[in-house]
Amino acid sequence: MSRPQPLPRSAFQVFVPITTRWMDNDVYGHVNNVTYYSYFDTAVNTYLIDQGALNIEVGAVIGLVVETGCQYFEPVSFPENIEVGFRVAHLGNSSVRYELAVFRQGASSAAAQGHFIHVYVDRQTRRPVALPGAFRSVLEPLS
Repeated sequence: MSRPQPLPRSAFQVFVPITTRWMDNDVYGHVNNVTYYSYFDTAVNTYLIDQGALNIEVGAVIGLVVETGCQYFEPVSFPENIEVGFRVAHLGNSSVRYELAVFRQGASSAAAQGHFIHVYVDRQTRRPVALPGAFRSVLEPLS
C-alpha cells in the first residue's frame, strides 16, 4: 500500500481562509491533529452559511458528521494563516461526502487532507431528510 500524496491546490474549487489560534498548538509546537477536524467543519459550514443554504440558528435542517478522516503531510503552527480547500466527492439523498485540504496561505500542495460525511437531518427529530434544494444548488457545482 503506497503512502497518500498531498493534493495540489488545483484539486479544490472553494477555499475558506482561517487564522490559526494560540490554543490550536499543542505542547510539540504545531497544530494538534484534532484541530484539523475543526478547520474542516468550519470551512464547510462557513461556505454553506455564506451561500444562504444553512441557518445555524433556526434552520429546519442541520448536518451531523458521521465519518471523518485526515492524513498529515507537514505541520502547521500558530500564528500561520491557512486556507481550507474543499470539494464534494459524493452528493447523496441526505448525505454529502466532502473532501478537504489544509494549505498554508499561498502554498501549492496540502499540509493535510481528509474527508468528512455530513448526514442532513431534521433539527427536531434528528432523522435524515432529503437534502433541501438550497443545499443541493450550492453543492452540485462542487462535485
